[in-house]
Amino acid sequence: MDMTAPEQTQQRSAEDATYRKITARLLPILLLCYLTAYLDRINIGFAQTAMSEDLGFSAAVYGFGSGILFIGYLLFEVPSNYVLERIGARKTLARIALLWGMISSCMMFVQTPMQFYVMRFLLGVAEAGFFPGVILYLTYWYPAGRHARIVALFMTPIAFAGFIGGPLSGWIMQNMAGLNGWKSWQWMFLIEGLPSIVMAVVVMLFLVDRPDDAKWLTAGEKRIVRRAVETGRAGSRSGFNETLAALLKDAKLYPLLFVYFALVCGVVTTASWIPALLKTVFPAGTPQQLGLLTAIPYALGGIGMVWIGRRSDRTGERRWHCTLSVLAGGAGIAGLGWNTDSLALAVAAMSVASVGIFAGFPTFWAAATHHLDEAKAASGIALISSVGLIGGFISPIVIGTLRTTTGSFSGGLYAVAAVLLAGGATIFATLAAPRARGAILADGPGRSLEPGNHP
Repeated sequence: MDMTAPEQTQQRSAEDATYRKITARLLPILLLCYLTAYLDRINIGFAQTAMSEDLGFSAAVYGFGSGILFIGYLLFEVPSNYVLERIGARKTLARIALLWGMISSCMMFVQTPMQFYVMRFLLGVAEAGFFPGVILYLTYWYPAGRHARIVALFMTPIAFAGFIGGPLSGWIMQNMAGLNGWKSWQWMFLIEGLPSIVMAVVVMLFLVDRPDDAKWLTAGEKRIVRRAVETGRAGSRSGFNETLAALLKDAKLYPLLFVYFALVCGVVTTASWIPALLKTVFPAGTPQQLGLLTAIPYALGGIGMVWIGRRSDRTGERRWHCTLSVLAGGAGIAGLGWNTDSLALAVAAMSVASVGIFAGFPTFWAAATHHLDEAKAASGIALISSVGLIGGFISPIVIGTLRTTTGSFSGGLYAVAAVLLAGGATIFATLAAPRARGAILADGPGRSLEPGNHP
């Protein structure tokens, strides 16, 4: 029987209140997990100069070690999600956090290039499945209409990890060098790996696998979640192989793969090379000064990510928001390659790149989840995420190799900038086509923007 308008309003109000409660309970834990994970992933950028001086690592060695993390991540991403479905998200995410914290701390014992490669690969293996695992976990709680925005919120630590990690890493490396006979970078790895181990305990104590396991939800709230999730899945009962086969035949997927590849190239470039780039234009800078300087582009990137993402949600416009963000990221990276001696210009270019790249992620995912058919969205996200990791492997190797052979960062930065600029053009063309067929995509509100559809 159809509900009356007042009944629909009451149901929507109850659902919104339930999801505010769920978001307040789950998101802080997941955000802290991602923050510590990303901090462990990017702190190698702050250790690079000191490790190179102490261990004799070239930029090519560093670039390969930075990139190989993503190969370990890629190879074990799908197996990790299979484990999650068997033993639950709580045990899986706790295991991931514990292992990556331990391995990150053990980076302090690295002495040779091979040890460096092995430890970075193992860090990727340990962290494998975290992002897609959380995406899968959120589908247990949130229906499709609420999924895009909650994913965007979950990704904000990409920016804020650098804002926190830069000053922290700089302080550790400047003030703890020689303590207990250890190098500055050894202390940094040890200290920054510990929060992930703590988060493993937090996950085990406070996270629950499914809504039915949540003692903090009432019976009525559990029914609301069950109904919302089951309704969202009503049209997506296909098996994994069937969905994957359909995805690979879908021409709409391939431009999205390239755009995400470009974004990952950009974000890994900023995460891996910002401290080293600053050192080239500010050679007299202390580790603490360089750490504080790196916080500027990350802070602006985080603010831009939130503001542009919210504006895109409020207006329902995806095409221009995503396109201009990705193009700005490319322009900022190109500016880094062009500028070789001005600290102010370097920080400004890094800030433009950070704002564009970080803002590109939530607007991209919001557009991608709408651009794909709803039945294919979950599998499409996993596939896009996996292919994007290849960009994380390639970009630091290209920059590191060219830095070693030419003595300059410019060639590698121009290559990454070109990929980002092509990505911006691709997303513009991709999102323009459905609008020409009359679909509400480029400028109209997506499924996640219907009235009341928010976390």
